[in-house]
Amino acid sequence: SIPRTALLSQHTSALAPLLRKEEASLQSSSGWVPLLISLLYECTLSNSRWGPYFSLWPQFTDLDHPMFWGHEERAQLLQGTGVLEAVEKDLANIEMEYSSIILPFLKAHPDIFNPKVHTLELYRKLVAFVMAYSFQESLNEEEEEPNPPVMVPLADLLNHVANHNANLEYSPESLKMVTTKPVRKGQEIFNTYGEMANWQLLHMYGFAEAYPGNTNDTADIQMSTLLKAALQATDTDMEEKLVLDQWNFLCHQEMVGEEGAFVIGWERVFTEEELSVALQVLTMSAEEFKEFKDQEAKTDRKGTACLIQSVTMIPNLSAAEKKLLFDATMLTLKAFSSSLKEEETMLGDLQAYLELSRREQFALQVRYGQKKILHQLLELAK
Repeated sequence: SIPRTALLSQHTSALAPLLRKEEASLQSSSGWVPLLISLLYECTLSNSRWGPYFSLWPQFTDLDHPMFWGHEERAQLLQGTGVLEAVEKDLANIEMEYSSIILPFLKAHPDIFNPKVHTLELYRKLVAFVMAYSFQESLNEEEEEPNPPVMVPLADLLNHVANHNANLEYSPESLKMVTTKPVRKGQEIFNTYGEMANWQLLHMYGFAEAYPGNTNDTADIQMSTLLKAALQATDTDMEEKLVLDQWNFLCHQEMVGEEGAFVIGWERVFTEEELSVALQVLTMSAEEFKEFKDQEAKTDRKGTACLIQSVTMIPNLSAAEKKLLFDATMLTLKAFSSSLKEEETMLGDLQAYLELSRREQFALQVRYGQKKILHQLLELAK
């Protein structure tokens, strides 16, 4: 049990009054800025009440998120996984947030902050620290804005697995880490960070679960890849124009987007409506598409497709829909720099696997899990 007074947040930091006063200038897309400023201050304050807490992470050198890997290493190990794009967005947002919000705040309070101490490098480490170790309380029915993240000493020491045996419960006075099943003597207690795929775990926390432990693993097919597969199947300019018209219609209906992805799990399709409608529309003839649009305009509905809620429903799709999904899956697999067979060979050789660095092992687990899901999809869409 951790009393709320022990939490480190924008409300408990010694800077809380200043942060409330400057609230309007600290707005950001992440919503993390007030907490990050609190961490910048407290982790460099010699007599901070959270000094013992920060001593567990000296200089935050143990953080090994992909954002700290070299660009070439990231590209070599994580091409095709989605982690590269997520990290690039993170790094751009961190730099923008620091230069446009944090640095002006630091300079406005030179009696408290020193830009030579409270640097972009330290800020980047603290963002990773919040990613990996903060907790965010769920909204209650009366709240509209998401609760800001908080640091929870002791509770954040527990590791995560999908098949966890504990979770964090919230009460007005305290937070409690409670076991959810019997725990044997000597057995490790695992928390849950949520239902997260391996690529998300590596991106946010710097690790991945070994196959087949992560039952929450997923693979993404970029929505733009489905469009590419549909365009590749056209033979005439008229057919290409039809596909582009269908795509624009789906965009207008907010079913697809240039940066969106269809998310496929071992058993579930997590974007069932988007994938179902996109497959249906992109395989329509011109006459079917015109009739479909007319019907949509009359009923003001966004889709009439039978939803693919489970991957076991994929064999029941039409031949054209299965072919389009198959082709998009093949294009997705081609984005990786290695094959499933290569990954299986490495995982099958224990000595060779153990000789890999931790980064290489985690990246391998991410790639292998995604490829296994995608190959399962190929079999179902044959």
